[in-house]
Amino acid sequence: MTASSASPPSCWAISDGAAGNERQALALARALGLEPRVLRISVREPWNLLAPRLRAGARGAIRDQHGAVPAPPWPDIAIGCGRRAALLTRGLRGWSGGRTFTVQVLDPRIDSRAFDVVVVPQHDRVAGANVLHSIGALNPVDSGWLGDGRTRCCELGALPAPRTAVLVGGSNRAQRLDAAYFDALLERLAARHATDGGSFLVSLSRRTPAAIAARLRAAFAAFPGTFWGGPEDGENPYAGILAWADRLVVTPDSVNMVSEACATGKPVYTFAPRVIAGKLALFHAELIASGHLRRLGDTVPAAQVEPLAETAAIADLVRGRWQAFAAGRPA
Repeated sequence: MTASSASPPSCWAISDGAAGNERQALALARALGLEPRVLRISVREPWNLLAPRLRAGARGAIRDQHGAVPAPPWPDIAIGCGRRAALLTRGLRGWSGGRTFTVQVLDPRIDSRAFDVVVVPQHDRVAGANVLHSIGALNPVDSGWLGDGRTRCCELGALPAPRTAVLVGGSNRAQRLDAAYFDALLERLAARHATDGGSFLVSLSRRTPAAIAARLRAAFAAFPGTFWGGPEDGENPYAGILAWADRLVVTPDSVNMVSEACATGKPVYTFAPRVIAGKLALFHAELIASGHLRRLGDTVPAAQVEPLAETAAIADLVRGRWQAFAAGRPA
């Protein structure tokens, strides 16, 4: 990170263990050329409820995945993602005597000046001199990541084309994904297969309910392709699915999944028969306006767009601010 450093900067990637949060913190760390220590923290009450606002006694309220309280040596740079992680990221600034450069991903729900840098999607509408904006979620998807996925899952290349990736999440406050939703989605995908042929590369998330997963597994068994619903199906072929897909259909609930699909540079579609609520609607509108996302059923051919490659650009901006910070850091 810095020309004067004798050894690589130390880094902590901090989250509450939620897959989407950890993935963003790790993606940014690795885009910075760092191999971070991964911390999956838990926070006891009342600090958990009030995170990251309640600072007094916060250090003793935090435990990592091994049950340990955060302790020195403090990292050169800390990257937290999510509200609970923000409690630790914020604390490191003071505990380290100002030596740790703190980066918070996603809206910390407090003044951004509590951190050195805050990285948020535009739809969160957070402003500040130290705030960097993305459209979607930070992620590891780039040409190298996709190339590795193609190599590791080369058997997917033998499936009939066009290969349609189907990425499935679960209900949230912004969009309900119930049995009726998936019946309608399956009807549209079956109609597309009747016209185009090909195969389906299906990947479910941890948030997909077991009953829905079983329903989808039975339905997609009628088509050529592959189906991954969890560890019972072996190693997760997610990177290979994105790499070998000719087009992607993503449920509308997950900013992370939609962002990663759009980072491939391939045609990406979503199916949202119900009105999308809240900030998620703004996210979808931005991607549709930029041409990165289309509604399933659109009849106009998808235009070729550049991949939504935001992580590397954000990393460059963070690197510049880190270098300026390091130059004036206390000895």
